[in-house]
Amino acid sequence: MSVTIPYRPALAGLEPYGAPQLDVPVTLNVNENPYPPSAEMIADIAAAVADAAASLNRYPDRDFLALRADLADYLAAESGVRLSPEQVWAANGSNEVMLHILLAFAGPGRTVISFTPTYSMYVEYARDTFSEWQTLPRRDDFSLDLEKLPEELARIRPAVILLASPNNPTGTALTGDELSAVLDAAKGNGPADAPGSDCLVVVDEAYGEFRRDGVPSALELLADHDNLIVSRTMSKAFGAAGLRLGYLGAAKEIVDQLQIVRLPYHLSAVTQAAARAALRHSASQLSQIAALREGRDAIVRRLHSLGLDTAPTDANFVMFGTFPDRSEIFTRVLDRGVLIREVGPAGWLRVSVGTPEENEAFFDALEEAMK
Repeated sequence: MSVTIPYRPALAGLEPYGAPQLDVPVTLNVNENPYPPSAEMIADIAAAVADAAASLNRYPDRDFLALRADLADYLAAESGVRLSPEQVWAANGSNEVMLHILLAFAGPGRTVISFTPTYSMYVEYARDTFSEWQTLPRRDDFSLDLEKLPEELARIRPAVILLASPNNPTGTALTGDELSAVLDAAKGNGPADAPGSDCLVVVDEAYGEFRRDGVPSALELLADHDNLIVSRTMSKAFGAAGLRLGYLGAAKEIVDQLQIVRLPYHLSAVTQAAARAALRHSASQLSQIAALREGRDAIVRRLHSLGLDTAPTDANFVMFGTFPDRSEIFTRVLDRGVLIREVGPAGWLRVSVGTPEENEAFFDALEEAMK
């Protein structure tokens, strides 16, 4: 690196985030919905974008209340929880949603925590907002150690707790009792520079639509906890990863703070139009969820038949293992045209749920690799 450029010391030697993007027949590494949008949805998006293009000389709606109202309607239908548009916020993917949260509530002198193994981007959000980062270990079954949590929060005094449910990379979902226990432990244990405050609890439900029947959404607890944020995305179950639309539900007071740190006009008119058009097809998009759940459970059963362990999963992926040399298995599977993910604790691999044909190709490759 040139010595004349003022690089940030904290970024020296770091590589940008990114899962491998390889040209192979079967890609099961980034937890996408394997089914493309319907022809009707594509046509609706195209028409909506064309309408938006007629006024691209003007800035987009800065507050996008119409989109927020549509997202609130979707959450009411999906989870049974009715929020006002003012309680919903959106950004360019849940990545930017998380960045807004930490910009508004963390930052220099404040700490963000999560529970390992956890989503690998969380530490980067903390780094980019100059926040301190700490982690607490999960138990061997990837559940939270709730007995020690109040003591740990009183010691660390975090501003923000990041919890993925279902968790990435393990797929583990939080029960209603676990969610309540975390929220109770957060009371009064907020950052030292805000005496008497609660920790902000962020539940990242990027894979929330894939949860099993009876597993609650954290949205059900919003009415009773003003320090709770629930994040969602249109990238996974909705099958719109290319749209880049993430959003959250929270108390209006929290959303008001997020508007302070967002960049002006951060959601383009094209994004708003495309997202609203896609939401009009939510019923058809989510009709695929049952098949993907069944595919996930079939993958788990077949992995067990091969003598492999799996982490309990409520997502559209399965973490499986363990292997003495997971890199060797990963490479052998890749050599057979199937891209999975080398992520999580040592010895484990992760595979996304694909179409039946893709799932079969994965097992053909895996069984050959294990020989």
